[in-house]
Amino acid sequence: MNINNNLPVAVVTGGSQGIGAEIVKALSNSNFNVILNYFHSEKEAISIARGNKNVSIFKADVSNSNEVKNLVDFAIKKFGKVDLLVNNAGIDLIKTIDNTTDSDFEKIMKTNLFSAFYASREVSKLMVFQKSGLIINVSSIWGVIGSSCEVAYSISKAGLDGLTKSLAKELGPSNIRVNSIAPGIINTQMNKHLSEDDKKNIINDIPLGRIGSVFDVAKSVIDLYNSSYITGQIIQVNGGWNI
Repeated sequence: MNINNNLPVAVVTGGSQGIGAEIVKALSNSNFNVILNYFHSEKEAISIARGNKNVSIFKADVSNSNEVKNLVDFAIKKFGKVDLLVNNAGIDLIKTIDNTTDSDFEKIMKTNLFSAFYASREVSKLMVFQKSGLIINVSSIWGVIGSSCEVAYSISKAGLDGLTKSLAKELGPSNIRVNSIAPGIINTQMNKHLSEDDKKNIINDIPLGRIGSVFDVAKSVIDLYNSSYITGQIIQVNGGWNI
């Protein structure tokens, strides 16, 4: 890959599937140098890198702070800067609270919330030096309103929104913006458990009358990058589901 160091640089965690993969593709099409982080899905990551310009891949378990540091160090060594961090890595858990074990809770918090804290901590050091940057946390509608039988997941996503608001205040004086994107129901593998009747019932409650696409979320990333006066906000991409 020929590297153009004049392009903005983005790091996307969990970038090999679903929403993350579409964000990587959208950033590539918008002339970013993109570092796609993956952990399990190496085949998919390689395929995305081959099919899209300016995409590098880096394997790291972002629930581990040392591996997150290695990811950010890789970005700095390769490009010398990071203009955009998208904390997208996440897993779901559908269990009632009485069936949620300590290890369940720890795993979802480390993957969904701790990872974003670790990555933001590492990247913010560089962004403060640069006096510029944007951090986007991919949250969820359940972080805003909560979900029955997804307590651990909802807590992790609400934590992301708290991280967003706190960091926006802390880093704003250094010209660094921090926002959350909180998708509603999006057509990804994470919702494969839903039956067709479940989907129809949900669509009936969505004013725009459809399930969202991964492109809807990815476009919001590009829009936020180009919106220099938006920070500390939870951008809800849900078709009006929770009005």
